[in-house]
Amino acid sequence: MEVEMARTKLITATQTLDANGLNVGTTGNISLRTENGMLITPTGIASNALLPEQMVAMQLDGSWDGAFRPSSEWEMHAEIYKAFPEAGAVVHAHPDHCVALSCLREGLPLFHYMVAGFGGDDVRCSDYALFASSELAKVAVAALKDRSACLLANHGMIAFGVDLDMALIRTIKLETLARQYLLARSAGTPVLIEGTELAAIRGRYKTYGQQK
Repeated sequence: MEVEMARTKLITATQTLDANGLNVGTTGNISLRTENGMLITPTGIASNALLPEQMVAMQLDGSWDGAFRPSSEWEMHAEIYKAFPEAGAVVHAHPDHCVALSCLREGLPLFHYMVAGFGGDDVRCSDYALFASSELAKVAVAALKDRSACLLANHGMIAFGVDLDMALIRTIKLETLARQYLLARSAGTPVLIEGTELAAIRGRYKTYGQQK
């Protein structure tokens, strides 16, 4: 992807998250993998004030170029790119229902078949770690093993995709499922999908959607 287009896509994606209530103010951050590392949103700038030149080109070791500092959560993005070669984009957000569930320090169980779309029979909640820390990057990668999204304890969520569109779709889907799960719990005890049904769901997902 051409660099200027990538910078513009990061801004558009950030504003999309805000417009849909998935982030507020300067919370959250988004990145795209590049040939030499990643391009990531800057720290402390509201989405409606972002400019293309403020997107920060970084190496995965933390070195960066330009006049603007990268997101304080850059290390979490970098470690995900190192751990998951298929990751082309990463979205970290603080949507209400994901945050609520993460504050219970619970994952999202297989109450609905769409949970399996993240790679397994649940979406895990990571262990707690201080925001913007190396430890947070480590626990996020651990919670993402064999998954494409996870909750971050007392914090929010993070998802990756082969491209930015997929990472955004997964972010929106995770927040939708978290809302539906908490709604179901408010009315009773959700019945989880178990046993042979999980294998059937996995088989169906292999042929779901447009196939290359």
